[in-house]
Amino acid sequence: MKHFLDTQDFSRGELLRMMALIGLLKRADKQGALPPLLAGASLGMIFEEPSTRTRVSFEVAMTKLGGHALYLKPGEIHLGERENIKDTSQVISRMVDAIEARTLKNKTLLDLAANATVPVINGLTDYNHPTQVVCDVFTMLEHKLPEKELSDLRVVFIGDATNVCASLLMMCTRMGMHFTHVAPPKYQAPEAWQRIGRENCAVSGGSLTISDDPVASVRDADFIYTDLWWWVGQEAEIPERRAAFMPRYQVNLALFEAAPPHARMMHCLPASRGVEATDAVLDHPRSIIYDQSENRLHTEKAILVTFIHPRLRKPPEALRQWHAGQIHSFLSEPALESAP
Repeated sequence: MKHFLDTQDFSRGELLRMMALIGLLKRADKQGALPPLLAGASLGMIFEEPSTRTRVSFEVAMTKLGGHALYLKPGEIHLGERENIKDTSQVISRMVDAIEARTLKNKTLLDLAANATVPVINGLTDYNHPTQVVCDVFTMLEHKLPEKELSDLRVVFIGDATNVCASLLMMCTRMGMHFTHVAPPKYQAPEAWQRIGRENCAVSGGSLTISDDPVASVRDADFIYTDLWWWVGQEAEIPERRAAFMPRYQVNLALFEAAPPHARMMHCLPASRGVEATDAVLDHPRSIIYDQSENRLHTEKAILVTFIHPRLRKPPEALRQWHAGQIHSFLSEPALESAP
């Protein structure tokens, strides 16, 4: 059994196949012809922090595919508090067909997966956000210049070394793309991430660049991407981080116009408007931030189908009829009289 925890767990071919499935399911959905591939299936959704896109996309995806999703938040289940993670994972696995988890710590997700008997899907941790970046690369394929191949695309991420930055670095280099991370030296991708990226490039033919010069970096960009400058637990660092990034690393109109005229603006959202990016750029005609958000729905559908559909039992009709007969026969029998 395989989980969806990190894009590094999958080959370029597997990721391309997943994105092809996103396209098929999106087209079917747009025409109101999406088949109920997950009829009768259930997804347990564990959230240790609030979410807009991840929660809505997974819940709606399950509904559209004929299944059901359960939203499980702190205070409603005993994850890691009154019950250890092993017991929670084992119990939920007996009742659902897959688990999606958004956890504050990556270790929590890994512990869930280690003890689950159904697929576990990473909905974001402090380390990475793989569902987001599969969606992002699919969105890039939709918006790239027609004459460009995936291996031609140049993605420039401007901002802190966030979990999204980590995942995008690994996904892009895995796919043979050209990825640049632009940030002040203190906030650049750590060496461990860079090592993974370089190893990916050695196989895929992509490239990885780390820079502190945003203007030079965007001059040949196809996609400019930014994200929040701080993560949960870093609130005390906000003044220092603002001082380090502002104004040089803010994606404003002047910086955006330094890129080629076909370059597209991306942000995984939520955005701190006027901080990492200005309204003029986020709402620019070449901004595709809302296309990204919509594609989370189609991406979750493809991930859910990939990991749940092959595991669903498909009994022969004769067996269904036999069980139906047994149950209806039992229900039609008179109930036993109560004892006096």
